[in-house]
Amino acid sequence: MTAVTVTRVETFLVAPRWLFVRIETSDGVVGWGEASLEGHSDAVRTVVDQFAEYLVGSDPARIEDTWQVLTKSGFYRGGAVFASAVSGVDQALWDIRGKSLGVPVHELLGGAVRDRIRVYGWIGGDEPNDVAAAAAAQIEAGLTAVKMNASGKMGRIGSISEIDGVLERVSAVREVLGADRDVAVDFHGRFTLANARRIAPLLEPLRPFFIEEPVVPENSHLIGQLVQGTSVPIATGERLYNRQEFLPVLQAGIAVAQPDLAHAGGISEVRRIAALADTFDVQLAPHCPLGPLALAACLQVGFGTPNYLIQEQSIGIHYNRGAEVLDYVLDAAPLDFASGSIERLTGPGLGIEIDEAAVRAADARGSSWRSPIWRHADGSLAEW
Repeated sequence: MTAVTVTRVETFLVAPRWLFVRIETSDGVVGWGEASLEGHSDAVRTVVDQFAEYLVGSDPARIEDTWQVLTKSGFYRGGAVFASAVSGVDQALWDIRGKSLGVPVHELLGGAVRDRIRVYGWIGGDEPNDVAAAAAAQIEAGLTAVKMNASGKMGRIGSISEIDGVLERVSAVREVLGADRDVAVDFHGRFTLANARRIAPLLEPLRPFFIEEPVVPENSHLIGQLVQGTSVPIATGERLYNRQEFLPVLQAGIAVAQPDLAHAGGISEVRRIAALADTFDVQLAPHCPLGPLALAACLQVGFGTPNYLIQEQSIGIHYNRGAEVLDYVLDAAPLDFASGSIERLTGPGLGIEIDEAAVRAADARGSSWRSPIWRHADGSLAEW
């Protein structure tokens, strides 16, 4: 019997800002993954091309061994670009394995621990005028939870008007949501520790679901000071790329870990991050303002992970200019969230079918999204 090997590795840079990975095997099975690194997917694409030198001819079923080789065989390793490249490959290999065996990935992770996963949508917050209406629209779409940015550009020590603006926007959303729905507030790394410590207690009467990324990831060593100063659950992790980087924030007392399946080593590493988080009584709520493959990979982990809180999804998010999440799938039904949750995926592999023709056409058109550059009134760089 001839051994099955990887025969082809391709990448597709598609609008609005996503990088898809396609891996084909000698027996004709195709797996898809997502290696999107917003604003830097060109760099990730180059790394995946380099990984292909090893992948072609390798056994697609040896997922863990491949993960070890891609993450540890190079003398220089780690960081967002390498981790995102590994993530896309890892997802695609899990997709292949599930399709080869005719089962969804969560069945290979020990089987389902839940029947559905609650999801939330993003409603803005940079601009104060439309958050209430945006929250109402998400309720109309069926969601029971939303996330908003606390602010746009924020001074290093916030002015009274800046602080009041945060409270006014969150208050407006809370009024629309009522007591039975949730709002998470994303500080987006735009706040200094001093700002975050000042504003978090003021938000407590509005009872946010959690405060996200209150400080930039390079200041994660400070996050414990905020945790100790507020009753609001603190979440972080979208810019942490392995379990070692998560350990200090878990030790500091965060309540919600937010690894990104397209950045943090794919399904393989996020499963390990989830297990580590569980030892600290911390819930998982993966970051995912990305495409359908990243979302499906998150869901597969979620259906097999006990400490899974909620899932972000980006259908309709303002970043999606030129394409939408569902534009690249043949059947949108598995990702329906009209009830506020996505039902357990039952299809093989990642559980969704990619429209390959649409992906190839989008790659031919190209995509070049870049993060905006913000500046303070004095001309210095502001956190976006």
